[in-house]
Amino acid sequence: MTGSVALASLAAAWTAGGLLLGAAYFAVLRATVGFLSSGPGRLTPAALTLGRLVGAALFFAAAARFGALPLLGAFFGFLVARSVALRWARRVAG
Repeated sequence: MTGSVALASLAAAWTAGGLLLGAAYFAVLRATVGFLSSGPGRLTPAALTLGRLVGAALFFAAAARFGALPLLGAFFGFLVARSVALRWARRVAG
């Protein structure tokens, strides 16, 4: 019983982490699009893109080291953040 409670709390913590990562990921994606559409430089958007991808890969790799359930929780949190970001973008656009 105690082991399953610990695993569930670990998965919940990774889900919250995935939600935070997703929020940061999509905020940086929005900033990257802004830099690409307004500025002549390409170094800043490239650095932001590389940072986004490396950060997400490291986060999910760390979650995978804890097992399948934390990895799934992290990915679920990331997908929830994606849904929120898309809903917000649609409201802003139209």
